[in-house]
Amino acid sequence: MGTPVNIIVGSHVWVEDSDVDWIDGEVEKINGEEVVIQATTGKKVTAKLSKIYPKDEEAPAAGVDDMTKLSYLHEPGVLQNLKIRYELNEIYTYTGNILIAINPFQRLPHIYDAHMMQQYKGAPFGELSPHVFAVADVAYRAMINEGKSNSILVSGESGAGKTETTKMLMRYLAYLGGRAVTEGRTVEQQVLESNPVLEAFGNAKTVRNNNSSRFGKFVEIQFDKQGRISGAAVRTYLLERSRVCQISDPERNYHCFYLLCAAPQEEIEKYKLGHPKTFHYLNQSKCYELVGISDAHDYLATRRAMDIVGISEKEQEAIFRGKEVDSSVPKDDKSKFHLKTAAELLMCDLKALEDALCKRVMVTPEEVIKRSLDPQSAVTGRDGFAKTVYSRLFDWLVDKINKSIGQDANSRSLIGVLDIYGFESFKTNSFEQFCINFTNEKLQQHFNQHVFKMEQEEYTKEAIDWSYIEFVDNQDVLDLIEKKPGGIVALLDKALVLYQSDLFLDKNKDYVIPEHQDLLGASKCPFVVGLFPPLPEETSKSSKFSSIGSRFKLQLQQLMETLNSTEPHYIRCVKPNNLLKPAIFENVNIMQQLRCGGVLEAIRISCAGYPTRKPFFEFINRFGLLYPEALEGSYDEKVACKKILDSMGLKGYQIGKTKVFLRAGQMAELDARRTEVLSGAAKKIQRRTRTHQAQKRFIVLRKATISLQALCRARLSCKLFENLRREAAAVKIQKNGRRYYSRKSYKKLHVSALSVQTGLRAMAARKQFRFRKQTKAATIVQAQWRCHRATTYYKKLKNGVIISQTRWRGRLAKRELKKLKMASRETGAFKEAKDMLEKKVEELTYRAQLEKRLRGDLEEAKTQEITKLQSSLEEMKKKVDETNALLVKEREAAKKAAEEAPPVIQETQVLVEDTKKIELMTEELESVKATLENEKQRADDAVRKFEEAQESLDEKKKKLEETEKKGQQLQESLTRMEEKCTNLESENKVLRQQAVSMAPNKFLSGRSRSILQDLHSNSMNHRDPSEVNDKPQKTLNEKQQENHELLIRCIVQPLGFKGNRPITACIIYKCLLQWRSFEVERTSVFDRIIQAIGHAIESQDNNNTLAYWLSNASTLLLLLQRTLKASGAAGMAPQRRRSSSASLFGRMTQSFRGTPQGVNFAMINGGAGGGADTLRQVEAKYPALLFKQQLTAYVEKIYGMIRDNLKKEISPLLGLCIQAPRTSRASLVKGASRSVANTPAHEALIAHWQGIVKSLTNFLDTLKSNNVPSFLVCKVFTQIFSFVNVQLFNSLLLRRECCSFSNGEYVRAGLCELENWCFKATDEVSFFHSPIITQAKTSKLTSNNKQLQYAGTSWEELKHIRQAIGFLVIHQKPKKTLDEISHDLCPVIANMRVLMTEDSNNAVSNSFLLDDDSSIPFSVDDLSKSMERFDIADIEPPPLIRENSGFSFLFPVAD
Repeated sequence: MGTPVNIIVGSHVWVEDSDVDWIDGEVEKINGEEVVIQATTGKKVTAKLSKIYPKDEEAPAAGVDDMTKLSYLHEPGVLQNLKIRYELNEIYTYTGNILIAINPFQRLPHIYDAHMMQQYKGAPFGELSPHVFAVADVAYRAMINEGKSNSILVSGESGAGKTETTKMLMRYLAYLGGRAVTEGRTVEQQVLESNPVLEAFGNAKTVRNNNSSRFGKFVEIQFDKQGRISGAAVRTYLLERSRVCQISDPERNYHCFYLLCAAPQEEIEKYKLGHPKTFHYLNQSKCYELVGISDAHDYLATRRAMDIVGISEKEQEAIFRGKEVDSSVPKDDKSKFHLKTAAELLMCDLKALEDALCKRVMVTPEEVIKRSLDPQSAVTGRDGFAKTVYSRLFDWLVDKINKSIGQDANSRSLIGVLDIYGFESFKTNSFEQFCINFTNEKLQQHFNQHVFKMEQEEYTKEAIDWSYIEFVDNQDVLDLIEKKPGGIVALLDKALVLYQSDLFLDKNKDYVIPEHQDLLGASKCPFVVGLFPPLPEETSKSSKFSSIGSRFKLQLQQLMETLNSTEPHYIRCVKPNNLLKPAIFENVNIMQQLRCGGVLEAIRISCAGYPTRKPFFEFINRFGLLYPEALEGSYDEKVACKKILDSMGLKGYQIGKTKVFLRAGQMAELDARRTEVLSGAAKKIQRRTRTHQAQKRFIVLRKATISLQALCRARLSCKLFENLRREAAAVKIQKNGRRYYSRKSYKKLHVSALSVQTGLRAMAARKQFRFRKQTKAATIVQAQWRCHRATTYYKKLKNGVIISQTRWRGRLAKRELKKLKMASRETGAFKEAKDMLEKKVEELTYRAQLEKRLRGDLEEAKTQEITKLQSSLEEMKKKVDETNALLVKEREAAKKAAEEAPPVIQETQVLVEDTKKIELMTEELESVKATLENEKQRADDAVRKFEEAQESLDEKKKKLEETEKKGQQLQESLTRMEEKCTNLESENKVLRQQAVSMAPNKFLSGRSRSILQDLHSNSMNHRDPSEVNDKPQKTLNEKQQENHELLIRCIVQPLGFKGNRPITACIIYKCLLQWRSFEVERTSVFDRIIQAIGHAIESQDNNNTLAYWLSNASTLLLLLQRTLKASGAAGMAPQRRRSSSASLFGRMTQSFRGTPQGVNFAMINGGAGGGADTLRQVEAKYPALLFKQQLTAYVEKIYGMIRDNLKKEISPLLGLCIQAPRTSRASLVKGASRSVANTPAHEALIAHWQGIVKSLTNFLDTLKSNNVPSFLVCKVFTQIFSFVNVQLFNSLLLRRECCSFSNGEYVRAGLCELENWCFKATDEVSFFHSPIITQAKTSKLTSNNKQLQYAGTSWEELKHIRQAIGFLVIHQKPKKTLDEISHDLCPVIANMRVLMTEDSNNAVSNSFLLDDDSSIPFSVDDLSKSMERFDIADIEPPPLIRENSGFSFLFPVAD
């Protein structure tokens, strides 16, 4: 296995060490055949070149699971691989098909559970990690597929874990081949349950193992054709009988003795037991107990196992009987007690027992001689007696177990599990060690032959040339032991051999002393008699010369025949340390076990052929750099491997079908060459790197030098510039100084000159002014005189002409008038009647609507009054009840008083002795009767008063109702009369103004002048003015209708905003105010505006359109609220009303003549004349009031539509926001902390909440872009958040699965998103500043500027869900008191609970569920108070009406 070549300086190698067997290091120097190595331990080692081995530096950090995969297959490589895997708790490792198991000395339940069995079931060998289950699975599959029996050989020294490994094999085979239950127990259960029984009677504590098997065991598990367990058998070999009588400290005897001493108290008394130190067979060692093991518990477990395997209660009682004899002659009371106890337990004769132990009978042809034994012979006989009884008991247990399990005679396939002791070598080796080592030599020969066979199969599989490989054969050793006639076993049988070990020959004897046989055969205990049945005479004779060695040799031959007939599988168990503790790996100890176990021999066999085998792809990956030309283009792996090996000049290698086979040392040579190539490449890389670094340092140094030079030059330049700057500054200062003094002297001179010039010019101007004033006065006087003279002449001439013309035209007009009257009488009457009826119908319709509204107000007032009367009635009833109660009390008192006066009322025979006494008693009786009558009368009076009060109350209620009706009728009639008076007065004024304005002029014709002249005459005063103004009215109505149409066409278009003022609302308001539409009795413009708004909001899904019209409607409503006042109010003085006409014709006439007096749009915003609070109000008629009510209804309707649209949008998301996704509940419960709130995982977790926030943000942007009043925006989001609160809180109450900590964390994260949105949803309040507003007013508004939170109190609306979630996610809830929860954590919910308790009788309120509020949360007054005043004077008309002269009043008026 040595490799004297390919070791160079710098190579990593393994070298032998006396302490740890092998250490690794690096070659520092090579002197011929000697090598100096620097070990990793720090010391230098000098070794021969042939004694060192190369180390694989590229081996996996976790080792390899199969040793054949090692690049260097030698002892240190194997040892290092096992050590690495053991440190990782990887206790199993393959060496080809051999499994090496290192005892971990600790429980590893995770690698033996049912899940692990399922993983290895049917898995190809080598696909999963090495495991004892994999070996068992291979054996089972081979048996099923090939129909051939298999065996699993578990070997190793004491303490290596053979027994536990056997248990695992049995468990897995039972898992694979389990069958249905028969008679309550299955075969596999009985096989597994037999282990505690065999361990109790066959295992003991040794120096190396606390549970060492002191017998060999071969378990045959039989299978049927379907692969299910059909039977089993347990075969044992060479029980260590000497341990029954002789043990050494710190070992123990068999476990059963200590278990029996730890039995329950009644059994200890029954079997007359005591502490183990009171027994000679147990007190030879000071070890009575094992650490971590309860003998009492194991005793009960053993008894349960005996029940399972079919040992009856009676048989168990017989088994646990024991005995001990301390001496050959019972010389004291203690010995006699022990002898008596033994006789009682064995149920035999006391005297016969004493003779059997202390005497021997010699039969001669002449006589029978009975002689006493010396003490030593008696002790030897006693010990032999004990060993015989125990060995017979153990054999009986094995037979009982086999019978209980049952064997399948028809089974053709079996899997045998061999749990055999390993090589043993102690300071004193007796006959038992000889037999154990003989067994292991036989098994080692079988193992070597199997390993060699596997090597041959591998070579044949890969189709490579191979020749016979020599290996160490131990046949000579086996011949020495077993060959006849000179073998050790044969010599032992002839007693011709002499050994240094004591009692070597005695231990080989296997016969029973006749006295002992006769004694136990005569026992009264059937169980004891069954252990020692009578033997035939010839059998008894031959048994005297039988030997254990011969019998063991025969058993071993049968075992080897069984193994040779099966397909073997090997498990080598290794004990990592002698301390029996985990995590300790003793190299020397383990290496010795690997050598003794044949593992290294198997490796040596592999090394004798081709120890290194690499698949093509691994070989190319590792050594492809040695010959890169072989890997160019598309290449064949096999050809490439051959090219690489040929380029290195290697000989003797083989290339198989899938692997490269290398001779010993060739791998090291390839690695050495690879190291040289890598070293050269590394040097080249280092050279290039150093060049790059030096160049980099030079460039950095050059840049630093240039920077330093530039800095120095810059410093010098700065100093030069500073000097130049100071000089320029001094020159500039001097220049400015001189200029200042020169300018100062010039200004003085200039002021003096101006003063002189001003005085002179003033004098000349005053003189000229006086001259012009005098001239102008003279001119005025002259002009007045000339004017007076011309006017007087003109008036005289004009009066004469008019008089003559009027008279003539009057005549003609009278004639014409008569004709026209005759023609128009018939049609005029109908038309006039029709107009009157239409007017009355319209008035009645308007008044009916107004009366309906007033009736509603009166009904509300009436309801309030009735409520008050009912409360007063209740009080009266209470008083009457109190009076009745008082009356009842008084009656009872009177009755009681009457009863308490029996001497007065009852008749008693009294002897009249004194007349005065009789009269006195009579008076007292009359007074009592009078008192009683008074009380009755008072009660009747009280009842009568109550009835009268009730009747008066009813009469008052009726009178009140009648009074209310009369007052309502009077109020209605008064209102109608006031309206009629106002209309009549307004129409009269208009007619008068029109009559006055139609004065004759020179452009009128003679006929027209005569008509006008007649109007001024008395005869024309009673004519209907509508006949004169009929034609102008039609023209004005047509123009008005055209303007209305144009306005409607304009407002249906999106006009947008100016600043944050809606243009549509401002244009409508300006037009209505200019046309005086608020003051007319009839107009259609309001209905058309309402219809236009209604058509615009028909599409309820377009939030942008709804927001646009909400902004315009609310703004227009604000303007109407601050401008209109109801007309026709009682008590309004006539002089405060408008002087202009209230009729349609009069208003239309004045509106088209120009802007009316007093109309100034700046006044809406507080003009210079009156400030912000002097808004001119207009007396509104019914159409205007109705328009205001309709506009209010549309504001509320649009508001509700916008709110409901947002609710519809977020409702689906709310259903998803109440419960967290299942796949992310664990990160939440673990917590997801706030420090990772912005991670992608967190964003994916709250995606639904972010969808809600996105909807809110988009909605807020829509409202803000349309300048919706912040008051309405705040109300919308307050109701939306209330809706969110109701939905989430009700869902939390109705869905119990949502009330968890993880779900609370999820909802709280979403609420945090909403809180952040509320914090961000703020904006600065915008003020519209009119140019007329004074500077003081502007500064006041600016100082009052504040933050307007669009969210308002929205966050407070989530109080229910916030407190509920806060309660879910709070830690340590049990530590919180009810008071803390009610007042600190959940006050709102606690208040709900109190209210629910108070209203428990109300079925509607007896619920925790919240109701959604869909009402309109504001009034017109609230809206008016919340909105700031703004200027509409600078709103320009849109292009559609800009060119129309009828809308010229919309243009801003210059100051």
